[in-house]
Amino acid sequence: MCLFDLKPGQQGYIDSISGDDKLAKRLLALGCIEGTPVQVKLVAPLGDPIIINLRGFNLAIRKKDAKNIHLKEA
Repeated sequence: MCLFDLKPGQQGYIDSISGDDKLAKRLLALGCIEGTPVQVKLVAPLGDPIIINLRGFNLAIRKKDAKNIHLKEA
């Protein structure tokens, strides 16, 4: 399951991040670390961007980046 599969209000725990190293480093610097709870707040009408909440702040990410964040179910 990836972050893109969650609906607004659903929560999961980060399992891993795939994709290129630049993306992984950027997400790790923002706090997307394994085991961190993440909740989808809003999804734009066309699906891009997605607003997520992790570690107490909201973060807007692209749909293609959300597909690279793999989750464990809550």
